[in-house]
Amino acid sequence: MAARGGKKYKAKKALLTKATYPLSEAVQLLTKVASVTFDATAEVHIRIGADMTQADQLVRGTVSLPHGTGKKVRIAAFVTDDFVDEAKKAGASFAGGADLIKQIEGGMLDFDITVAMPQLMKDLGKLAKVLGPKGLMPSPKSGTVSDKPAKVIAELTKGRIEFKMDKQAIIHSSFGKVSFGDAKLKENLEALLQAVKDAQPTGIKAAYILSVSVNPTMGPGIKLEM
Repeated sequence: MAARGGKKYKAKKALLTKATYPLSEAVQLLTKVASVTFDATAEVHIRIGADMTQADQLVRGTVSLPHGTGKKVRIAAFVTDDFVDEAKKAGASFAGGADLIKQIEGGMLDFDITVAMPQLMKDLGKLAKVLGPKGLMPSPKSGTVSDKPAKVIAELTKGRIEFKMDKQAIIHSSFGKVSFGDAKLKENLEALLQAVKDAQPTGIKAAYILSVSVNPTMGPGIKLEM
């Protein structure tokens, strides 16, 4: 891994000769400045002009990336017995009701995201202290509570992601792998930025997206022209 003060990192950063770049040029550069030997993740950081003390200025949403994330997502689906087979066929790693809840109570956490049917949400209350702190509780706001779990699972396995601001009003997200190449990364990033634009709360009247930068894992940041 390249340290931020290492020779390899500095050499890659030297490729950045401008303060800001058009989106297409930024994505081309992103594939060139990766300074690690593994397939780096393409990351984006979007600063929002929001007042974090105002509930009507919170930005959150979902988007299906055209080319997925490049990462296999492990899904735990809380479904009724008649939906177990359907959920597994759609791509869930685990599917069930009371039996799955017992597994998690026993310490099983081999999944990245959860999906639940509405009628099972009340039973998940006992898992709130386990799943909540890890950001793994299903939520209507994130689109992971649905009476059509197989549809949600299929979308998640194909590249649907959730985005939301942190406490500093910044959205941190990934939009693929460097190995995708600049064309696919460009389409993924455009889809994500459009979804963020579409999610603008009515409470934000002034400048909405203040800045956008992209970078590969452990690589230098590239600021986009606004």
